[in-house]
Amino acid sequence: MMRAAWLTGLAVVLPFWPALAGAPYSSDDPEPTAYGHFEVYVFESGALSRDGTEGESGIDFNYGATPDLQLTAVLPMAYTAPEIGPSSAGLGNVELAAKYRFLHQDEFGLDVAVFPRVYLPSPEVGERHASLFLPVWVERDWGAWSSFGGGGCSINRGGKSQDFCQLSWALVREVAPGLKIGAEIVHQTPDSRGGRASSGLGAGVSYDLSASFHVLAYAGPGIQNASQTGLLSWYTSLLFTF
Repeated sequence: MMRAAWLTGLAVVLPFWPALAGAPYSSDDPEPTAYGHFEVYVFESGALSRDGTEGESGIDFNYGATPDLQLTAVLPMAYTAPEIGPSSAGLGNVELAAKYRFLHQDEFGLDVAVFPRVYLPSPEVGERHASLFLPVWVERDWGAWSSFGGGGCSINRGGKSQDFCQLSWALVREVAPGLKIGAEIVHQTPDSRGGRASSGLGAGVSYDLSASFHVLAYAGPGIQNASQTGLLSWYTSLLFTF
């Protein structure tokens, strides 16, 4: 019973992790990986609630298959460290996704993309059923500023899980060559029966150490039902581009 309750809690806070979309933010940007190039994130993310700490470490692969199509695969190792009871770790929910940008700023005034994600069942730590997230992402750039966000809904049925929707938006500014800082707000409807809606704030930073090597970090508090859905979330990664 304790393990089932903990996995349900993991499902509640997972969407708050600024994981792997418009990294380091929860909000994605609609710009795909450059055609014929790769982006590889080696990441660690986590969330703290009143019941303990949980997170993921793994690798996020992105490939620019066409000028407007990005293919993505995420291989996570998940862990839980509850305040009461034993910790656990193992393979999390593997993600397969494809980002397709169908509108461009130079023609439409905005970049717009869809980025459906399939989450495969986890045999160890994570959801034991498959789910599907169907978002739309929008971006506008001007000068040193970039604003992007959007959201969508997840088909997430199995166990105590239920369908839910998420909205988020980020504002980012390049404050020095290669250095960007930003902030975002995130809201999500309940994703489990008897669960609660959640909202959070976050601040992120990214720095280009070179043309091929980048560091990213993010942290932010929960502001709605935070003790149940996440007091604090964080994300760090090393990004290799080639």
